Amino acid sequence: MDLTRMARKRTNTPPPPASGERAFFGVFRYTGRGMRVVWETSRGLTVAMAILTVIAGLLPGLVAWVGKLIIDAVVAHDAEAAVRWVILEGGIIAFLAAVQRGLTVSQSLLRALLSQRVNVTILEKALELDLPHFEDPELYDKMTRARREASTRPLSLVQRSFGVAQNTISLATYAGILLTFSPWAVLVLAIAGLPAFFVEARFSNEAFRLFTWRTPETRLRAYYETAIAREDFVKETQLYGLGPLFLGRYKQIFETLYSEDRRLTLRRGVWGWLLGLLSTATFYGAYAVTALEAVYEHITLGQMTMYLLVFKQGQAAFSAILTAIGGMYEDNLYLSNLYDFLDTPSAARAATATAGPTPGDGIRFDGVSFRYPGAEDDAVRDVTFHLAPGRKLALVGENGSGKTTLIKLLTRLYEPTGGRILLDGLDLREWNVDALRSRIGVIFQDFVRYQLKAGENVGVGDVRYVADRERWRVAADKGMADPVLRSLPDGYDTQLGRWFGGGRELSLGQWQKVALSRAFMRSEADILVLDEPTASMDAEAEVHIFDHFRAHTQDQMAILISHRFSTVRMADQIVVLSDGRVVERGDHDSLMGEDGVYARLFSLQAAGYR
Repeated sequence: MDLTRMARKRTNTPPPPASGERAFFGVFRYTGRGMRVVWETSRGLTVAMAILTVIAGLLPGLVAWVGKLIIDAVVAHDAEAAVRWVILEGGIIAFLAAVQRGLTVSQSLLRALLSQRVNVTILEKALELDLPHFEDPELYDKMTRARREASTRPLSLVQRSFGVAQNTISLATYAGILLTFSPWAVLVLAIAGLPAFFVEARFSNEAFRLFTWRTPETRLRAYYETAIAREDFVKETQLYGLGPLFLGRYKQIFETLYSEDRRLTLRRGVWGWLLGLLSTATFYGAYAVTALEAVYEHITLGQMTMYLLVFKQGQAAFSAILTAIGGMYEDNLYLSNLYDFLDTPSAARAATATAGPTPGDGIRFDGVSFRYPGAEDDAVRDVTFHLAPGRKLALVGENGSGKTTLIKLLTRLYEPTGGRILLDGLDLREWNVDALRSRIGVIFQDFVRYQLKAGENVGVGDVRYVADRERWRVAADKGMADPVLRSLPDGYDTQLGRWFGGGRELSLGQWQKVALSRAFMRSEADILVLDEPTASMDAEAEVHIFDHFRAHTQDQMAILISHRFSTVRMADQIVVLSDGRVVERGDHDSLMGEDGVYARLFSLQAAGYR
């Protein structure tokens, strides 16, 4: 199987390379935003880098001038002057070393601060997104690209910008010195570096396109690595002998990506070498001319040495400027990934209502339909029912009938594509999201097993009281997890999971009790949603849990999803779903009397216990 081809089916074909002056300079539109991020991260360090950069740009020209004075003093046999100028040059070099060290320290500190700031910005943006965003592969690609490069690119952009300024200052001093020798030297110096600049810019663009195009393959490779090495995968991976299969695919993806990198690297290297020869030929041509000028005594030996040093350093400075500009171009390309992700539209959450016009009306689904993004058919269609306060409703149906989708709509993880859902007489779209969700306690079938302390695993059910130990115990008692957690070595302070030292693992049934307790953390919640809450418990424990549950939720609305009809029959109202539609509604006795879908499913399950 061609894994690379498979992964790329999920993406568009790579964009054509940017061409033309407009395309090249248009990329630089992110420079201002990138530099603003650096400035806002640490103004003190940014100012320090700017000052040190200016000083570092001036000193090399001064060193070259003093070097000329040293040689002229030697030729003139002026020992005192020679020693004096040598001491001065030594002092300048020592000061330059201090300035460069200061730049290194400033950059190192700013790099750490900036990496944290950018990563926090990315995570803050992730918190603004809704569930549909996270079910979109293209959004994951954007986030992956942003996180892989964007934390270093703003600082790189500033460093290169400062590098351009530093080398421009140096180049200006070099050009001033060279003009006293020959204006042609300055022109040759400028022209010789241009071919390398344009070629490097083109390769930077190709490297970026390659990086962007193959993000899905990179994520797929990371997935296989996870499947081989993470504890929640390892049981099946080892049991079914999947390790060699996944490792083989992991290697295959690498080989494909490496071959692309290799071709680009070789081409880049060959062109770099060829254009480096042009630069070398230019320098030695200038060397020959300068040497002849000294031979014919048109210039002194000290001037010859200075001009050669200045030409070589000027050549290096001009090359560094062009390289930095090319690097800034590349940085802007990668910053486009960051801002492409950060500019992803978030869901509109302008609604402010915290109460409905008819308190006590409960939940109403009124002709609700929903289709997942990109799907061809509705997941639920024209669903209508009413749940009054204090009443219990069970959703029954085969897998894929739309039960969990209804819960996602109730909790506003998705918005209906048709119809409306009312709470206390007000459309959920008009409710403030936080106010709505504070009224709902949920345990999903695929609940999270947090690698946190036992008490915090319960406390995350209400982040406002995540550290409230008394609330932990009350919620755990309602969820039947208190005996489990108390029996752990450090009680509620025991680390759960195996990811960190000293962690203890629970059985899946025990984890379900913890998750159920998590739903009870929201003591103000008047809606409880349980999606297969006892799937990993034995029948006796399940009955015990639901008896306990009913006793503690007499005044609350509860929605239960379960495939065990021994628990479903306890509900006041049962809604039977098939292919996203409500096909039956009523209590257990009335539905059994209809001898329809519910009765058939109940009888099939009951037969298994005979």
